[in-house]
Amino acid sequence: MAGFTLKHLRYFESVAREAHFGRAADRCAISQPALSMQIKELEQILGTPLFERNSRAVSLTQFGQAFAPRAREILQATDDLSDLARASQDQLIGRLRLGVIPTVAPYMLPRMIHQLGQSHPGLDLQIRESMTPRLVQELKDGRLDAAILALPSAEPSLIEVSLFTEDFVLVRPMSDADQPIPSSEKLAEMHLLLLEEGHCFRDQTLAFCNIQSTRPWDGFDGSSLSTLVQMVGAGMGITLLPDMAVKVETRSANVAVARFADHTPTRDIGMVWRKSNPLGLQLRKVASALSTLPDSQNN
Repeated sequence: MAGFTLKHLRYFESVAREAHFGRAADRCAISQPALSMQIKELEQILGTPLFERNSRAVSLTQFGQAFAPRAREILQATDDLSDLARASQDQLIGRLRLGVIPTVAPYMLPRMIHQLGQSHPGLDLQIRESMTPRLVQELKDGRLDAAILALPSAEPSLIEVSLFTEDFVLVRPMSDADQPIPSSEKLAEMHLLLLEEGHCFRDQTLAFCNIQSTRPWDGFDGSSLSTLVQMVGAGMGITLLPDMAVKVETRSANVAVARFADHTPTRDIGMVWRKSNPLGLQLRKVASALSTLPDSQNN
């Protein structure tokens, strides 16, 4: 069926994802009336409604649900063609849509941006912070070019490149600073404060303490590492913290930091992207530049 354009498809995809014309318009950087007009024009070209509209929500019609994945395939193929042309260049320039998990972003982003500004001066970096499952899905959908997260991703369609490995440290109330460092088995019996479900760092902490993730949890679930550390300072319990977060999160909290002498828990931070991404060679060069970040932190 002739008549609609890639612009129509991009506007449709935005409304379908946001389920809201106002948010979709903001995402597309156009006015809401202009976006509504484009969607109405697309529906007229197709000869059938794509969305059901009411005062509270926007949802896809049955046809819209069938149309959406095909529209996304077209948009991703178009982006891949553009990336194929960029892949002919030795160094990556232009847009790079990079996802970063929340337990990395606040502590590494300033140095990441600085490092990539030096190694890839022509890069237009666009950052998206979210939890691993959503970043992986957005990579698969072609909405991200690459992501920084904890490995492994357990997603066979992605290439994984390790950047660095970092230790976890124990954070406990200052009053416990002189106490022996508990073993992982002992930690499982203590009042351990965790990030809420969906954070890979929560799963890594549970694994180190040999606690089943399906076990009923009566501790405190926080939305950020900052909240966990402040709760430790208030005497609510103990927590683990990735090494990169220690300097930022403990500077204003009444807590003690201890490093494990044996069997130190660690995580592997890496960069991932779709195996089908034509920019694979250039993304490896970006990953190589980011792998020097721990060294720059220690200087």
